[in-house]
Order: sequence, then structure tokens, then C-alpha cells
Amino acid sequence: MVKIPVRNLYMISWHGIRQLRTGWSDGPAYVTQCPIQTGHNYTYKFNVTGQRGTLLWHAHITWLRATVHGAIVILPKHGVPYPFPKPDHEKIIVLGEWWKSDVDAVMNQWMQTGLPPNVSDAHTINGYPGPVPNCSTSKGYTLHVEPGKTYLLRIINAALNEELFFKIAKHQFTVVEVDACYVKPFKTDTIYIAPGQTTNALFTADQKPGNYLMAISPFMDTIVAIDNQTATGSVRYKSIESYTPTTLTTLPAANATPATNSFIESLRSLNSAKYPALVPLKIDHSLLFVAGVGVNNCSTCVNGSRVVAGINNVTFVMPDTALLQAHYYNISGVFTTDFPGKPLTPYNYTGVTNLTSLQITTGTKVYPLKYNSTVQVVMQGNAVIAPESHPIHLHGFNFFIVGKGLGNFDPVNDPKNFNLVDPVERNTLNIPTSGWTAIRFRADNPGVWFLHCHLEVHTTWGLKMAFLVENGKGPNESLIPPPKDLPTC
Repeated sequence: MVKIPVRNLYMISWHGIRQLRTGWSDGPAYVTQCPIQTGHNYTYKFNVTGQRGTLLWHAHITWLRATVHGAIVILPKHGVPYPFPKPDHEKIIVLGEWWKSDVDAVMNQWMQTGLPPNVSDAHTINGYPGPVPNCSTSKGYTLHVEPGKTYLLRIINAALNEELFFKIAKHQFTVVEVDACYVKPFKTDTIYIAPGQTTNALFTADQKPGNYLMAISPFMDTIVAIDNQTATGSVRYKSIESYTPTTLTTLPAANATPATNSFIESLRSLNSAKYPALVPLKIDHSLLFVAGVGVNNCSTCVNGSRVVAGINNVTFVMPDTALLQAHYYNISGVFTTDFPGKPLTPYNYTGVTNLTSLQITTGTKVYPLKYNSTVQVVMQGNAVIAPESHPIHLHGFNFFIVGKGLGNFDPVNDPKNFNLVDPVERNTLNIPTSGWTAIRFRADNPGVWFLHCHLEVHTTWGLKMAFLVENGKGPNESLIPPPKDLPTC
């Protein structure tokens, strides 16, 4: 139970917590609840059921999560061991972005000009950027280690708009968990992590005692502008001399797609008797969601147009009343239940297209699901204006990533190669640039659940939608009544 007093409009999202039947505490503004008003309180009440691992919490209104964020660590039940060697120590590593400007002012720039907003001025590791031009501090985060000891790093990408590489000079990681779901352990010297994702990795201080560079840098394999600053810190062995020089490392190039593919394709669920991969095999809803950007008219913008984004050619318009409240109280006129399950007008999504317009329709539409129905969603990227990768987060559920590929999804041949045995389980997926990713999940959580790009710039532009999962049979399959202190719009 968490009580939040606020001095401004606020919402906190408990990213990755399933919120079983407690959607009122999920957090995204105008989706599950209205923002907490200035000077008011709201108490988030929810149970953490069947989950353990590393997640995060963050503000879920405007761009406030740039600095309003933190770690959630769910330990296994007492007496239940990790399914990997117990580490000697555990450390939280939060990766972020920093702007010299007010981030809401950066967001409002897009509203006023219609042009993409400025990129961040620095990346950070646990709040420290390391040496950055024109910065008042050159301090970086230091992780002190003991020779021979093994550390579990709980790594969180809390950045707004940057997919990141993470590396420690001369050291290897053993990845054991992503998004609070155990994976088959594998070794790597570079971790790729998108906004909203978490990765638990073991590393052992097994090198010659010294000072080793810890660094993060952005990934972007297309023409979109990024903050190309490298944030640095250090891993410092205890009892070394204070003047010990730092051993450096080389990070992947910004467009190192093979590095991201290698990491993503190494992820597999444990699929053990204790931690089975319960992948839906029979599908009730087979959906194709095409994500991309467009350009809409804007009479108040400096050039008469504004960059927007959407799914299946619908840019989502946030309502004035929270969707979940409108659903529960049967308030009409807030949303419609006609979100398209596939593009109404198919086209060559990743190649040369015959589109005659870059405009995207607007609407507040949800896709309805019966309780306990099974869903397959193929998230397809497009190449309109510029192809780009997208980290897509689904509230209220974990899902299994059963396939991915480049180009347009082939509904006849691509499913033949789906992994239905041990696919990785996550809450935030990656759509590759000019490619697709297929997920499956069971709609066993009643409520209204947000699906959106976790690049905040794309969410602001409208790359989002919501699933409406109906109640099942009886109280244990139904949304609980709203709390008395639920914020009002």
C-alpha cells in the first residue's frame, strides 16, 4: 500500500506489476484513473501475486518519468532459492536521461511547433552522467567490488527515449532474468535494454584488481536523432591505490543491430517444472498492429503540420475521463470499442508504399476481449517517413514473445517458425526496425489495459491503444469496485 501526496498533477505506474483485478492502482493517467489533483492524496492498494524479480515504478503523466522513477525489487518467497547460484551481493543500476530544460517544456515544444522535440543532454547511471561537455560535474557512479565476489546487477532502463547498451570493461555478464521473469542463463559482454525493460545479470569480480570503466551508450539503427553522449562510471576493486588508472572498453556502434539481435535471440524462458512457459497454443484473437508515424494538419503549428504516431492508422486521443472509470460506470461518449484488429487498408509496410497521404486518423478506441480469451498480436513496424524500432509495453499482463523477423509479417510461413516451447516472457517487447514481433497472452485480468510505445516521444504522438477485458464469472474473475479515494477528473 503506497500513499502519494502531490503538489502537481501526478500519477504513478507500477510498471510490470500485474495488478490482478486492481486496475484502479495501475497508474496511467486517463486510462485507469484520473490524475491526482494538486494538494490531494491517493493510496495505491494492490497485491503482488505470483511475481518475483526486478521491475520499476515511474510517473505516468506527461514526461515526468524522466526524473520520477525508481526500482521495484520483489524477492522470492522466504525459503525459495534463486534458480541460479546465489550471489554474494545485489546492486540496483538505474539508467536514465537528463535534460537541462524542463522536460514538460520539451514536450510542449512539439505541441507548439509540430516538430520532434530536442533529445536529452546526457545519459545517467544511478543519476550520474560522468564527464559531459558543459556540465557542472564530471562525477560518475562507482560500484565498489571485492575480488572473487559475485554480484547480481538489477539493471533498469528508466530513460524516456533511448534504447541503451550497457558494458563493464573486461567483465562478462550472465543474464538470468528479464522483466521479472527468469531466463535460461547465457553469457554476454554487452547488455541491450530498452526503456521500460529490466535485466538481472550476474557478474564476478574476477579480473586483476583495478578500476574498470562502466558505460552506457544509445542504440539507433535508423536516421532518427539521438543523444549520442556516453555516460560513464566505474567498477572499482577494493584496496587498490587511489591513482589506479581506469581500464577502458569499446561500446557497440549506435547502429549495431547485430548486437541487439544477438542479445534478444539469446533470451529463452526456463520452462521448468517450477517455472513453466504456459504459452497459449489455441488463439481466439489474431491481431496485426502496425506501428508508425505520420503527419497531420496543425493550424497552430509553425509549419501547419505536426508529427504524430499511431497503431493501425489510429493516433490515440486521451480522454477527459479515465477509460476504466467510464467502463465501470458505463459512461457513454468517452471511448468506442472499434479499435481495428488489423489495418483497414493493407499496404507494403516496410517497403515502397503506395500511400497517398501521411495523415493518421484520430480516436479514443479500445479493443474488447472476453475474460480468459487467448490473444496473438503481431506488432509490425513500418517504414513510413522513417523506419524505427519500438519498445512496446503492455500493462496488466506478461506475454510470450513467440517470433520476430524483418520485413512484412507473413501469416502463412512465419508462424511455422514460432517458438512455442520456451519463448521469453516479458512485459515490454522490441519491434525491430522495419520488422515485426509476435506475442501471445491470456486475457485473464479484467479491466482496461494500456498498450503503448515506451519511447515517451512516441506515446505523446499517439502510438498507444487499450484492451478492454470483460469480467469473467463470479467475483474472483471480476474487477474490484473502485476505492473511495479514487481521483476525479
